[in-house]
Amino acid sequence: MFVPHSHDAADSIDDALEASEQGVRAVKISLFMLLGTTILQFIVVLISGSVALLADTIHNFSDALTAVPLWIAFILARRARTRRYTYGFGRAEDLAGLFIVAVVALSAIIAGWQSIDRLIHPQVLNNLGWVAAAGLVGFAGNEAVAIYRITIGQKIGSAALVADGVHARIDGFTSLAVVAGVIGVWLGFPLADPIVGLLIAAAIIVLLWGTVRSIGRRLMDGIEPELLDRAESALTGTPGVHSVQALQLRWIGHRLQGNASLEVSDMPVTAAEEIIREAEHRLGHALPNLDLMSVRAVTKPAEQNAGEQNEPEPRHGELAAHHDRPHG
Repeated sequence: MFVPHSHDAADSIDDALEASEQGVRAVKISLFMLLGTTILQFIVVLISGSVALLADTIHNFSDALTAVPLWIAFILARRARTRRYTYGFGRAEDLAGLFIVAVVALSAIIAGWQSIDRLIHPQVLNNLGWVAAAGLVGFAGNEAVAIYRITIGQKIGSAALVADGVHARIDGFTSLAVVAGVIGVWLGFPLADPIVGLLIAAAIIVLLWGTVRSIGRRLMDGIEPELLDRAESALTGTPGVHSVQALQLRWIGHRLQGNASLEVSDMPVTAAEEIIREAEHRLGHALPNLDLMSVRAVTKPAEQNAGEQNEPEPRHGELAAHHDRPHG
């Protein structure tokens, strides 16, 4: 709030790099937290034989693995644009999201298969107290990771990181289901353990659908309508802009890019450039994740005199004021 700022290209690059560094930091910290939780749970699996806890452990381990492609994606996002990849490497985050979907689907299949096998071939569970404790540890570890991932993901605008955070939060509740299975075994219902394992596998599938929709929307250049509304408000509120004729936005990783066409009165090019600069400035405040925005001005159609039958003037005469530069 108190530090002067601008919307120069250098500031935009610094913002993008800072966002990528925050994403890498979030991925690394959550990776080690989930690995620690998984190791503790796996030790209890070995001494108890709980298939529900095994399903939860497999899932937590797959979650830890999803941090690896995200880590790589954030590092790739720092690379400069090339003649082959003229938009940069921000899409690597969306590809990482696809890998996450595949890993989560595999974990659901393994958890379900193990649970069905235990239903067919029941086994006596040992050290139920440790199993319950491991379930609580899994819940605490996943919730801590979820809070951290969602907070950083929303801050830098990373859909993949937010989706991974929501994923971790639901995983925390599946860990509590392990505790419910232990209570069922204590009450004299030994099949409660594999049944809970099946429920965990089903919960993973339900979660998977939400993740597929989120990542698929990004790959199809889908944008949140509220972001478009904020951009339109910023542009129409710019002095000298009569209307917004066209506006396009899309996510490239955790940065926004797009195009805008503004209708202005017929005026000198220098005056149109001033309007475009002010519009860009307002856009930068309305959309903090804005990276590259191409803004152009077109002249407002000339009014016909009453009763004149002459041919109308060309509807849109594009001014030479056309900016295409990065924003902070």
